[in-house]
Amino acid sequence: MTSKPRGPLEGIRVIDLTTVMLGPFSTQILGEMGADVIKIEPPGGDIGRWTGVGKHPGMSAAYMMKGRNKRSVVLDLKQPEVKEPLRRLVESADVFVHNIRPKAVVRLGIDYEKIMAWKEDIIYAAATGYGEDGPYVDRPAYDDLIQGASGLAGLFGAVTGTPRYGPTVLADKTTGLYLTYAITMALFHRERTGEGQRVHVPMYESFAGFVMNEHMQGRSFEPPDGPAGYQRMLTPHRRPYPTADGHICVLPYNDKHWARFFELADRPDLTQDERFADQPSRSKNIDALYEIVGGIMLSRTTSEWQEVLETADIPVMPMNTPEDLFDCPHLEAVGMFPEVDHPTEGRVRHLKVPVHFSKTPGGYYHHPEHIGQSTEAILADVGYSPEEISSLRAAGAMGK
Repeated sequence: MTSKPRGPLEGIRVIDLTTVMLGPFSTQILGEMGADVIKIEPPGGDIGRWTGVGKHPGMSAAYMMKGRNKRSVVLDLKQPEVKEPLRRLVESADVFVHNIRPKAVVRLGIDYEKIMAWKEDIIYAAATGYGEDGPYVDRPAYDDLIQGASGLAGLFGAVTGTPRYGPTVLADKTTGLYLTYAITMALFHRERTGEGQRVHVPMYESFAGFVMNEHMQGRSFEPPDGPAGYQRMLTPHRRPYPTADGHICVLPYNDKHWARFFELADRPDLTQDERFADQPSRSKNIDALYEIVGGIMLSRTTSEWQEVLETADIPVMPMNTPEDLFDCPHLEAVGMFPEVDHPTEGRVRHLKVPVHFSKTPGGYYHHPEHIGQSTEAILADVGYSPEEISSLRAAGAMGK
């Protein structure tokens, strides 16, 4: 862990009211890139603090990841006494971000018009479930719901016969990336023009667009030239292939790859098969092709295939479980899972920042904090005396 941010967002202050995964994943990235992220939490803390395993209350493994490089401030937004400290924090900031439903935002008095009145050039980012012009605008949105509504769970069903959610929070994290780039683009615009603005990132539309990018297919045309769905993704034979002793991931892709693969498989007849002669033909017959590959892969062990395919420069990777990643020689070489000593949680393993900047590298600068750990320090930073902070606490601004 380094002691001082040197990322490209150094000097940017973010007031972060987000909770659970979508927003905290986005602000985790902003913090890794050097932004000063002030996480405002309700008195009970972000619910993400209590998700999954943990050694101490409020410091779950999920929070240990998303809470790094952030300072925690407890403010009860339902209390009128909070308005003034919140105003001072906004005035000190560049970005204000939340994932609160529209009606609640107005009720709490933190809509764009109110925040902009305090800081005219603020980047105000709202990540909510649905676009504001649609009938779903005030519905709740969670990862499972959006995976289902977006068509992703149905795509699993088209392959396996049973609709399923992906075993990772795909919709939340993908939308979190949309939110990250929206905020940084808005900051870039402000740098050039001096203008702040409101940015809205709807989860449903963002993830539906992500899923449908390759699955539009025949519905790209009007009238339709066929159904939606990219066939290569929908064959049940697209999967890690069983070998003689395990599984392996192999993907011959271009004409050269396939010719080499058929040669290595002792199937020269397939080179002359019109169904597999070129990319358009393979696309039309992908189900049959992948079924043939599945039969071929059973003829050798995983290590034998790994060696022969790597030598032939045919794309191949091992099929890992999450546990296997900690022993992957490549991830070990690049330092994917560094360890640090946390003041209260002991030795902890975290994830390295995967992107690299040659001049302004991001990193792990600040340990995840306990609920409200920086409340007094940050209020002092915006001009509150110890006596005033005590008065705010007595009034319930920081909870009971």
